[in-house]
Amino acid sequence: MIELSHIVKRFGDKLAVDDVSFTVGEGEIVGFLGPNGAGKTTTLGILTGYLSATEGDAKIDGVDILEHPSEAKRKIGFLPEYAPLYLDMTVKEYLSFVYDLKGVKLPRAAHLEEISAVARITDVYHRVIKNLSKGYRQRVGIAAALVGNPKILIFDEPTVGLDPAQIVEIRGLIRTLGRDHTIILSTHILSEVQAVCDRIVVIDHGRILADKTTAEFTQITEAPTRLNLRIEGEQDAILRFLRSFNGVKSAEALSRAEEGVYTYYVETAEGRDVRRDLFFALAEKDFAVLGMEALGVSVEDIFLRLVQGTDKKPAKKEVR
Repeated sequence: MIELSHIVKRFGDKLAVDDVSFTVGEGEIVGFLGPNGAGKTTTLGILTGYLSATEGDAKIDGVDILEHPSEAKRKIGFLPEYAPLYLDMTVKEYLSFVYDLKGVKLPRAAHLEEISAVARITDVYHRVIKNLSKGYRQRVGIAAALVGNPKILIFDEPTVGLDPAQIVEIRGLIRTLGRDHTIILSTHILSEVQAVCDRIVVIDHGRILADKTTAEFTQITEAPTRLNLRIEGEQDAILRFLRSFNGVKSAEALSRAEEGVYTYYVETAEGRDVRRDLFFALAEKDFAVLGMEALGVSVEDIFLRLVQGTDKKPAKKEVR
């Protein structure tokens, strides 16, 4: 569905995108992950036809975005980081305006009402946009991207500025849309890609660092094993024991779980599974282990390792 091949973008002497290549198959939800200034927005600008590439090709469902922009753009629904809403319009007026801009031929009333139902904005369909919450405005932006029933949806930081409840709602909406669309979700929020995406593409300083499924992503580099333990006993004595145990890098007390029982966070040396040895060693000291949870490897661990391993040259910094 989407194919980027050796994309390079320069702004004067600044190299914003450096030989980026990846594909997105039909029905995939791909997280395009990177820190601020990594090259995400510039890459999406090329992919959606807002920017031209200095080198390379971008194809949408087999159509070159630069050679046949109108045909390619009809296949894309795009929500930029800041949705371009007309605040003095009602939701219905705005979606109708987008309908006309896109030259959609579907029955207007039925199509816009269907989109509103999918985006869950039916209850504000006749309200003025400036009177809506941030969450509802994002939903209106998503509805606008759906006008014309494009095969591909591209969302750039869709949850920026939302409160936790609104973030959960938008993530749920994106997962729902993923049943019928191919989606690229650009974000710097690591938990976003874990919650929503099938695959993760990591970019930093304009270069692709990793391209893996979400499950595979946890296997591309070593990271510390992390444990949560609930242990009964005197807190200071337990902390001293944990911190001196062979294979444990760090330990800290998190909270009191119940009377005389505390929760501890333990990080072990890379490649070491100390759970069994630690359990029996604690028992020998008469410290009762009431719970042990292996937290495994987080996307945060791997992302930081990937980014910290990047050669950060000033010339690679994105100009936005």
